[in-house]
Amino acid sequence: MLAPERRTRADIQAAVAIAVVVVIAIALVWVYSDARRTVSEPAAQAATAPVTATALPQQLRELWHQPDEATTRALASGGVAITGSGGTVTGRDPRTGEQLWKYQRDIPLCGVESQFGTVVATYRDQRGCSQTTLLAADTGARRTARSSYMDDRVKLSVDGTYTLALGPDRLEMWRSDLVRTLEYGYVDAPVNVRTQPRKDCALLSGASSTTRLAVLERCPGETADRLTVLNPAPKDNSVPEEYGSHVLTEPGAVSDKARVIAVSDNRIALYLPGTDTEAPQFAIYDQNANSVAVHRLTAPLTDDIMTTRVGSAFLVFTGNSVIALNTTTFDPVWTASDALGTPALLAGQLLMPVADGLAVVDPATGAQTTRIPVSRAEYHGEPISLAVIGNTVLERRGGDLYALG
Repeated sequence: MLAPERRTRADIQAAVAIAVVVVIAIALVWVYSDARRTVSEPAAQAATAPVTATALPQQLRELWHQPDEATTRALASGGVAITGSGGTVTGRDPRTGEQLWKYQRDIPLCGVESQFGTVVATYRDQRGCSQTTLLAADTGARRTARSSYMDDRVKLSVDGTYTLALGPDRLEMWRSDLVRTLEYGYVDAPVNVRTQPRKDCALLSGASSTTRLAVLERCPGETADRLTVLNPAPKDNSVPEEYGSHVLTEPGAVSDKARVIAVSDNRIALYLPGTDTEAPQFAIYDQNANSVAVHRLTAPLTDDIMTTRVGSAFLVFTGNSVIALNTTTFDPVWTASDALGTPALLAGQLLMPVADGLAVVDPATGAQTTRIPVSRAEYHGEPISLAVIGNTVLERRGGDLYALG
């Protein structure tokens, strides 16, 4: 039996060794942790949303511009202009462009979106666009985060209830707190593979509403694209619930240019580019993917199709015009020509980007009543997305966000 003093000395040596290992482990965790590689600089106080403008401006000039290549549209929320570039999401004063808050990581952004006074920022790591953080739009404070396997590229979109993260092989729907409500397509968990209705389909396009998710997909062995309508929040997020799914038979349903352009709770609108002998069309379906109407178009749309919601209206930018869809039937209501992008509402009127500035458009009829001159330096014909904060107009074009006032 060892002497008590020798046993005590051995215990001390063991304790020191354990302490050293723990310190080394903590240091390694810190070195490789997300926290060490993240810079969060929230605002000292929340931004105040400016008063809604009641009159149209007579003229507009550029106030500032900043890089914004990680978004797909002009983002404004909580009285803040939001930009995404590199690995940084920045909340900016809409009048000066000065930084109000910043959230930065040392990995690249896949996309940035905003709704409900929050900002959704998705980053790419070794598992794809798998790291997502939710920020308060008015302060930049971190609300929550999620991590899951995703594709190397995703497109983020919002519908007023959910966020859709759509990649070429899989998609996820997230609640306002980033909790996943649905995964669809390729899954890496073997137990979940058997819950998917089809295998190895390419996800071409998708959009959602509060009760419907429409996905255009191309599946092995099928002769055309398939339209699938899903519950965006089924009982089990790993078990999709289909309201309807069928291979399309309309002309142009085998083209990579086909797109889901609008989704409501009872209607889905697809753009189908037609064929050499058939005109392109808007194909309208009900909430269960049954065809209800076809609207022929006079010319194919460009690859720059964008849809925006202004109030309850769906406005589709075709590449050279804006088409307003009836909110109930999705029938085209009016067309405004010479457009360069999607409109935004200011003082009860639509502002639509055109070559020499902003056209003022009656939201009920599409009639252009006047124009506000805007000089756009270094503009090369890219689609323009508009947003409004108070009496400041934001234009996203060419990977930059411009403020006009």
